[in-house]
Amino acid sequence: MMKVKNDLFLRACYKEDIERTPIWLMRQAGRYMPEYRALREKAGNFKAFYKNVDLAVQASILPKKILDIDATIIFSDILTPLESIGMDFDFREGEGPVFNNPIRTKEDIKKLKPFKKEDVYYVGEIIKGINQALNREIPTIGFCGAPFTLAAYMIEGKTSKEFKKTKIFMYENPTEFQELLDKLADMLIEYLNFQIESGADAVQIFDSWAGYLTPDDYNKFALPPIKKIIKNLKRDYQPVIHFTKGVAGFLDYMIDSGADVYSVDWMIDISVVKQKTDKAVQGNLDPIVLYANEEVIKNEAKKILDKWGKDSGHIFNLGHGLSPDMKVSKVKYLVDVVKELSIRS
Repeated sequence: MMKVKNDLFLRACYKEDIERTPIWLMRQAGRYMPEYRALREKAGNFKAFYKNVDLAVQASILPKKILDIDATIIFSDILTPLESIGMDFDFREGEGPVFNNPIRTKEDIKKLKPFKKEDVYYVGEIIKGINQALNREIPTIGFCGAPFTLAAYMIEGKTSKEFKKTKIFMYENPTEFQELLDKLADMLIEYLNFQIESGADAVQIFDSWAGYLTPDDYNKFALPPIKKIIKNLKRDYQPVIHFTKGVAGFLDYMIDSGADVYSVDWMIDISVVKQKTDKAVQGNLDPIVLYANEEVIKNEAKKILDKWGKDSGHIFNLGHGLSPDMKVSKVKYLVDVVKELSIRS
């Protein structure tokens, strides 16, 4: 595969020399962009959107064209591989994902089918399409949801505010819950390796819901399958990014996962993370800052850049994803100001 032209992001992931801080943004291809909304309308529904290779490629490359970010992330969803193992779900407007066959008993776990990468062939084609469409201008990031986050969706049957069903199942059936997480880890090893084989330059593991756990439960349940995934990825120069939302309570555990980059939300000071790990760190602007004026955006971005300093190893990002009602002009301003402020003299 042709070498990527702007490898700033990759160099920062491995703490190599950089000219400035690289920036990309979680959910950077999203509904805040009119161009994205037009593509989504053309697709008909969200699932049809991320399964349509041509439309998904077009969505994935929008942030490079509009924002000029330093890495693109494939347009897909963390739930994508779950259909292959027998989970049936739809995306409902205003509700998000809703499962028609949520896991309710220990027997339901045994019914899960083996994962087949052929079932998600389109993800590989999307990665190839992005690399071709952008002519390898910037790296392409693949991703997956972490086992705990996927298990939470599978047990709750939808998005939740307190994950009561998941935690009750976990406490009452710890052995079976760990068995589910292990099955999901095996699936994700194969899924991420497929993305790397298809041309992904890096992969990110999203643990969106592990922050609802106690530190002890995070260490016992959520962390081991992530460590297993990272240990079993077949990669050369492809870094692994580990993102957990709500990480402040168990950062010491998280940074034991074996990842190359730790991506953190806005609820922890990035200088604290820097002191605790010798690995690269991604983050951690509060997305709500993007609703403020440009002076606030600049000042808040500068705070994070100053706290990290001029050392390599920081990838600027948000502490979570962009929201549908944000203004493209504000997002573009953030990208431009981070580039301007972070130039190494």
